[in-house]
Amino acid sequence: MKIGIIIHSKTGNTLSVAQRLSENLLALGHVCKIEKVVATNDEEMEPSKIVLENQPDLTGYDYLILAAPVRAFSLSPVMKAYLARASQLSKEKVFCYVTEGFPFSSMGGNRAIKQFNNIIEAKGATVEATGIINWSNPRREKQIVQLVNKFISLIN
Repeated sequence: MKIGIIIHSKTGNTLSVAQRLSENLLALGHVCKIEKVVATNDEEMEPSKIVLENQPDLTGYDYLILAAPVRAFSLSPVMKAYLARASQLSKEKVFCYVTEGFPFSSMGGNRAIKQFNNIIEAKGATVEATGIINWSNPRREKQIVQLVNKFISLIN
């Protein structure tokens, strides 16, 4: 299977989870590509004002994994801007996860996942699975392993 992992990562946390996913998927024989969504004005909070420097193509993959940090208790404005400008999704199977600095998913993670779901469904696709990695949680490593295992079990 050809899998695209499209991420926005401000601090590297979201990227590090993407790399773990990619390593595990590659080990199982899948073709995997990580692409970063990059904005020239990353600090901007209004998605319509964000200038995207890199906008990965969402087509040509059997599966898409979309990921971003939680920012101000919501999905990253950079990811919102990217998805608003991205092409329609039709047959793609989509997975998504968010990373957050707060210890509980009720502090933005759940809201960000709901926003991800709504945007992806409005684009014509269905979210197969989601995950929240709480970066300050002492069980973070366990959360990452569970996310990787869950996504892999649904892809294989």
